[in-house]
Amino acid sequence: MNKKNQKLLLDISTYILLSLGAVLMISPFFWMVATSFKLPADQFSMSLIPTPATFQNYRSLFSVDLNFPLMFFNSVTISGLITIGQLLTCSMAAFCFAVVKFKGRNFLFTAVLLTMLIPFHVTLIPNFIIFKTIHLTGTSVPLWLPAFWGGAFGTFLLRQYFLTIPRDLVDAARVDGASLLQIFWKVYMPLAKPALAAIAIFTFQGAWNDLLHPLIYMPAAPNTTLTVGLAFFQQQMQHGGQFTVLMAGAFLSILPLLLVFFFAQKLFIQGVTLSGVKR
Repeated sequence: MNKKNQKLLLDISTYILLSLGAVLMISPFFWMVATSFKLPADQFSMSLIPTPATFQNYRSLFSVDLNFPLMFFNSVTISGLITIGQLLTCSMAAFCFAVVKFKGRNFLFTAVLLTMLIPFHVTLIPNFIIFKTIHLTGTSVPLWLPAFWGGAFGTFLLRQYFLTIPRDLVDAARVDGASLLQIFWKVYMPLAKPALAAIAIFTFQGAWNDLLHPLIYMPAAPNTTLTVGLAFFQQQMQHGGQFTVLMAGAFLSILPLLLVFFFAQKLFIQGVTLSGVKR
C-alpha cells in the first residue's frame, strides 16, 4: 500500500471516528428535544420521532408554579450584566498589559494569571460574608457585581489578541493627538471583535449555566434563575413523573446559548485562533 492510499485510509478512519463521537454527543440533545414533544405515556421511549407530537408540555410549562417567564428574564438579565462587566473590565486590563508600558507590568500580569490557580470554592465563603454584611444576599447583585472586578482568563485572552495588533497603529494615533482612552475605544476595541465575541460566549455560557451561586444568593423561587428553578422543578417531577414538561423547560433554557453561538460562531472561532498568536 502506497503512501497515498495510507493517507486516504487514515482520513476515512478519522472521519468515521469523529462522526461516531458526534453522534454519541448529540444523541442526548435530540432525545431531549423529542421527549419535549411526547405524551407523558411515551416519555421513557427511546424513539427520536414522537408519535403523536404535542405542544402540551410547553403549555404546561407556563401553567405550573414554576413562573418560567420570570426566571428566564432573571437569567437573561444576570447573564447579560456579567457578560458586559467581563468585556469591559477585561478589555481595559488587557489593553494596559499589552500596550501601556509601566514598571512591574510583567510581574503584575503573572500575578493576575496565578489567580486562575485558585479554586472559586476558596473565595465562596469570604464573598458570601462580605455580601451578607452589606445586606445584598437575596438579591441579584452578588451574582453580577464581581464580573465588574475583572477576570484572569478574559484578560489573558484579550491581551494575547491585542499583541497581534500592529504597534504602528498606536504610534499613528499618538501622532494625531489621540489619548490612551481614544486609542483603546476607537482603535483596539473595533479590531478586537473576534476576541470579544469569544469572551462573550464563554462568559454568557458560564453565567447562564451557573447553579451554585444563584442557589446560594437567590435560593427562593420564583425570584431566582432558570437553572435553580429547573433543579427544584426536577425534584417535584420525580414524584409527579412529568419529565416531558421538564425536557421542554430544558430545551427552552438552552435556546439562548444556541442562538448566541450560531450568530457569533465565526467571530468566536477566529478570536480563539488568533488569541494564541503573539506578534
